[in-house]
This record gives sequence, structure tokens and C-alpha cells, in this order.
Amino acid sequence: MALTGYVGRKAGSVLGQVGELFVIVLEGLRRTWDIRTWWWEFVAQCWFLARVTSVPVLLVSLPLGATVALQVGELAWQLGASSATGSAVFVGLVREVAPMASALLIAGAGGSAMTSDIGARHIRDELAAMEVMAVNPIHRLVTPRMWAASTVAVCLAPLVIVAGAAGGYFFNVIIQGVTPGAYFDGALSLVVTTDLIVTLFKAWIFGFIAAAVSCYMGMTCATSPVGVGRAVNKATVVTFMLVFAMNYVITAIYFLAFPPKVL
Repeated sequence: MALTGYVGRKAGSVLGQVGELFVIVLEGLRRTWDIRTWWWEFVAQCWFLARVTSVPVLLVSLPLGATVALQVGELAWQLGASSATGSAVFVGLVREVAPMASALLIAGAGGSAMTSDIGARHIRDELAAMEVMAVNPIHRLVTPRMWAASTVAVCLAPLVIVAGAAGGYFFNVIIQGVTPGAYFDGALSLVVTTDLIVTLFKAWIFGFIAAAVSCYMGMTCATSPVGVGRAVNKATVVTFMLVFAMNYVITAIYFLAFPPKVL
């Protein structure tokens, strides 16, 4: 009975936190149309996120594309189909790697900064002071961060594709000796326009989730420096879990609507 009660209390606590998260997200979207109140904060957050994620995303994508080309290229070379490596690299980058890499970097580099910033404001009672001055802290702080994270995530996805393709090009063309024409012809044979559209949609959703969770954790953290640190860690973990779960759902729906093309 004690175990059942504990499980029930934990389940109720989790559901309560999910409800609070949805309240913050919906409240942040409610006055999105009033751009004048959050435009400059949006610009500042976009610049900050682009500055802290652009170089890491390049450093991650280059070896990632080379690794995919290495794994697939060796098998394709043994089968006499080395030119098919480009297809595997581009399909993997466009459909899965690009939105996931951009979202994880937004969550790890930008989301942790969002959580610590809003958490520090929370423990210094700045959020309460804003409410006293009739300024809604969600509209002023959360709304621009959600839109900035989703916008920058969409911009990072093409950067991941280009950098990963360059890494795959180095291994497949420079090392294995496949002609550049065969590499890019194989790369473009399986990728269709809907793949790019869904990738950008995924990146937007994942960036939005990262910012929403980060802001929620910062606004509800314990009022101590230790509480801010725990909120940063919790925000990163929860964001990763939600991003992977949402990626599975979107990919499953997309494959049902548009079955993968076969050469």
C-alpha cells in the first residue's frame, strides 16, 4: 500500500508539472501577436543562440558525416556500390541528423543558459517584481525565447546538412576515390522536397520544445543557487527525452504518409 501511494503521488506530481508546462507555453503563445513587446529580446536571443551553437554544430557535423560515410562506404565498397554512399549520407543527414543535432545543441548550449538566466531572475525575485509592475514575465521573457530557439534551430538544420555532406565528401571522394559526380548524384537520388520540409518542421518543433522546457524549469526552480543548477540539469534531460519521443512520432507519421523511395 505504501508503494502504491508513493507511485500515485509521483504520478500526480509529474502530471502537475506537465500541466504547468502547458500553461506556460499557452500563455507565452497567447500574446505572440504583440511583437513590439518582445521583438528586441527576440533579436538578442537569436544572436546569442546563433553565437553559441554555430561553431559547435559545425564541429559535430563534419566528423558525423565522415563517420556515416565510413560505416556505409566500407560495406558499399565491398558490394561494388561505392557511389551509393552519398545517398546514405544525405538521407541520414536530412531526415534525422540535422533536426536532432540542431535541437540537442540548442538544448545543451542555449537551453542551459536560458534556464540559468531565468532561474537567477527567479531566486532574486525579479519575476515577482515584474508582476508587481504589471509586466507579464512570460510574455516578456518566455515568448521571445521560444520563438528565437525555434528560428535558430531551423537555421542550424541546413548548416548541419552542408557540414555533414562535406565530411562525407572527404571520406567518400578523397579517400575512397569515388567521383564527385557519382557522390552527389547518389546523394540527390533519394532526397525529395518533402524530406527537407519535414526536417525544417522537426527543427522548429524541437527548438520550441527546448526553449519551453528550459524556461519552465527556470521559472519553477528552487530558490537557491543549488536549485538553479539542478534545474539546468533537469531541463537538459527532459528536453532530450521529449525531443527523441517527438522525433519518433513525427517520423512514423511521415513514413505512413510518404513511404520511403526505393532505387
